[in-house]
Amino acid sequence: MTSPVPSERVSCTVVDGVADVRLNRPDKLNALDKDMFTALVDTGLRLGEDPAVRAVVLSGAGRAFCAGLDLGSFRSMAGGELRPGTGTSPAPGGIGPARALGQQAAYVWTRLPVPVIAAVHGVAFGGGLQVALGADIRLVAPDARLSVMEVRWGLVPDMTGTQLLPELVGRDVAKELTFTGRIVSGAEAAALGLATRAEDEPHAAALALAAEIAAQSPDAVRHAKRLLDLAGRVGLDEGFAAEQHAIHELIGSPGQVEAVRANLAGMPRRTG
Repeated sequence: MTSPVPSERVSCTVVDGVADVRLNRPDKLNALDKDMFTALVDTGLRLGEDPAVRAVVLSGAGRAFCAGLDLGSFRSMAGGELRPGTGTSPAPGGIGPARALGQQAAYVWTRLPVPVIAAVHGVAFGGGLQVALGADIRLVAPDARLSVMEVRWGLVPDMTGTQLLPELVGRDVAKELTFTGRIVSGAEAAALGLATRAEDEPHAAALALAAEIAAQSPDAVRHAKRLLDLAGRVGLDEGFAAEQHAIHELIGSPGQVEAVRANLAGMPRRTG
């Protein structure tokens, strides 16, 4: 199926439980404007309500993942015409703690109940990188270029990046990248922990990984994502209790029984 989205800024097809989501403004290197922000939020919300979706691949059409904020927005800032908080959102009440439209465009992927894999090629600058940070896993081309570029425009990351980046690369590396706005290759990004790993064909690799995930027990995968996202963000008492709640829900459930039967059916018979 194909999901309709505002301004056709984002395309989405779902096949065998895998949603293939693409930022679709290739002539502008998928730069972020109001319509792109809105389309990202709208698409993420739609996928979160679709029980058939088991994994998501997030990528960019054309030569890049996302070049960051549209140049027209910077011109509006310089002219005093653009101020924070002026965009309207498909989720006016917020998505979890994300209230601003830009934050929601990145955080909606974090809040999806299923795994999200970002496939990054070309550039992922500024807000484009922050959108990728919303994914659970990032596969990047070795020659991709990534940057926390906001400081070069006299800004700070304001799409959840300041809160999520230190968790991935450590506080000191996050500060170095943010204070300088320097560009790192996909290979260095993987070494820093900014990316999960480098792949020569990140989109193909992401689709293959998503298919592997989609073949697993969907309830177990959803619980696993939620539990792993709690780690380091809640106390051990709450984390351990959440584990036990999940395992009690899973053991004996139809999906878990099916997984056990499938595994036992594929095991060689014991003799003697």
